[in-house]
Amino acid sequence: MTIYLDTSAAVPLFVAEPASDPIDRWFSACDVAIVSADWILTEFASALAIKQRSGTLSARHAAAAWHGFATFCQSGLRLAPVSRQAFEKAAHLARQPAHGLRASDALHLAVAQEIGADTLATLDASMAGNAKRLKMKTVVFS
Repeated sequence: MTIYLDTSAAVPLFVAEPASDPIDRWFSACDVAIVSADWILTEFASALAIKQRSGTLSARHAAAAWHGFATFCQSGLRLAPVSRQAFEKAAHLARQPAHGLRASDALHLAVAQEIGADTLATLDASMAGNAKRLKMKTVVFS
């Protein structure tokens, strides 16, 4: 079993958010491989910058979150490269307006499928619904 980690579920591991406690408990109990795309690096950095610009995260806390996340990427999270085929699959997924996927979410789902992940960990309801449509299981945090 391989679990694909979406950025929405990664951020609360390093930044205090309402979902942090359930995600921390899930992560602590998880005993299977957790994978994400290299793309998570850019998205995580963007999430921190958005929080800083909105005033919900100080520069000091953002730096600490980035350091913790970078350490996690080196020791606990397997990062998969984003292939040309994943970009093409993501474009196909994003072109389906009824499914409501943003480009970044479509790219995550395409990589998850490409690497054979059978489960998606996300806080994004739209992404979870699309993962189920693609026959993936989802991890629900409550």
